Amino acid sequence: MTSLLAQFAQPYDFSRIQQEVVANGTAGRLLMACVLGAAIGLEREVNRKAAGVRTNLLICMGSAFFTLLSAVLAGDLTPDKGRVASNIVQGIGFLGAGLILHNRSRISGLTSAASVWVVASIGMACGAGVDGAAAIGTMMVIMALELVGFLERRANLKGFPLIYEARGTDQTLMLQPILDAMDKPGERLSAVERDAIGALQRLSFVLTATKRQHERLRGQLLAEPAIDALHTFRDPEED
Repeated sequence: MTSLLAQFAQPYDFSRIQQEVVANGTAGRLLMACVLGAAIGLEREVNRKAAGVRTNLLICMGSAFFTLLSAVLAGDLTPDKGRVASNIVQGIGFLGAGLILHNRSRISGLTSAASVWVVASIGMACGAGVDGAAAIGTMMVIMALELVGFLERRANLKGFPLIYEARGTDQTLMLQPILDAMDKPGERLSAVERDAIGALQRLSFVLTATKRQHERLRGQLLAEPAIDALHTFRDPEED
């Protein structure tokens, strides 16, 4: 008992930690993970997504740190040095599941969940010292999020949600042309929100359609005399 207490009373030897941080470049790997994670998070932040700079930075750095600790904790006698790192995928899966929202008519958050998942893999690459592959992966992720999304919208391959807000003096007169305009392409009008500010009447609804369909609907509604003004806003749940 006395020997055990004496062992705990001895000052902790930080030589091994210092060797890992300084000699083996641990600090550089963690810094690289922070930079790459922040780069992807910046793209998400610009597009006003839930997982922004801080979230992606912490995920990337945490994955790199767990990858480093996996080999350190295993030691020289244990052949399985990836046991801790292998559980990163499971942990990120739970985190990504929290970003997915299932609404009445659509599912959102899949892209955010996938980006969190791939950021963890970039952090693991940084922790393993594969900086070149991590940097290339980061560039590919940013290109996929920005360039592919832009091409999808330009080519009218994928629909995206917009919030329409029609303003006028009579809600009934505004609602009829909105229904007629949406009946032509076969779109269903649902979840209409109505409110009034003094004499101003407002109708709001969400429509998921391609860029061309949005432009056509906007043109038809602006031509209606009952609608004094029409505004469109990005849906905050758009992924």
